Amino acid sequence: MGVIRTDKWLMDSYDKPIDICENLEKYFDGASASEIYNYLLSHGMYRQPSRNGNNEIVDHLKEKKVWHIVQDESQKLRKLWSGPNIPIFIFPSDTSNRKLKQDFNGKSGLAFKNKLFLFISNENKEEEIRALFAHEYNHICRLSKFKKSEKDYVLLDTIILEGLAENAVREKFGEEYLANWTAYYSNEELKKLFNHLILPKKDVHNQERKHQEILYGLRFYPKMVGYSVGYYLVKKYIDENNTLSKDLLSFPTSKIAQIKTE
Repeated sequence: MGVIRTDKWLMDSYDKPIDICENLEKYFDGASASEIYNYLLSHGMYRQPSRNGNNEIVDHLKEKKVWHIVQDESQKLRKLWSGPNIPIFIFPSDTSNRKLKQDFNGKSGLAFKNKLFLFISNENKEEEIRALFAHEYNHICRLSKFKKSEKDYVLLDTIILEGLAENAVREKFGEEYLANWTAYYSNEELKKLFNHLILPKKDVHNQERKHQEILYGLRFYPKMVGYSVGYYLVKKYIDENNTLSKDLLSFPTSKIAQIKTE
């Protein structure tokens, strides 16, 4: 399906994102527009303006040809990674979200097995947008090629999912376009965090609160620890085996993390 023309939705109803999300109901089984918006909002979608807006952000994104850029990158990566053809939805990001700004430079994405969302700010450059799409589309490819249902994912599956995606960004765009969290810790620190924090909790299910706390480093956990360790583990495997992230998309999590299973 490729990139959906959400720019038209935004031009018509930017001030009413719940109305926009009515267009998404057919992509979410049984969810209302309000439920969809609240879920997307929690992952970086823009907040409903407190007063009537003038669509300046939408105009700016259109001027930057964001929809064209993502469509172009999607065609390239579908061929490169033999990935599925899924609908792609683009919306402005939440510029008031401090964590989004600090850890992800004001942009974010959300990948399902059968659809993908990008949330982009006016400040994001073309290569950043391409890198963001690559990260999220890599998730789509992993979810389609790794034969384990996402509802059964545990912490180790998720951090490897994130690690594969960001290593794909490194390989295609270079270290300049890596997320900030890839540089939060040294390799020695990451090794210790994996052995002492992640490994004992590797089987925490993705519906448990602790899963998100460790993944993002919430409460008393180190900042973005799950993401950071995932990137470290995948890069370690790639370096030691002289391979590429795309070759690992169907590999078992335990093999990439190089741990023994019972």
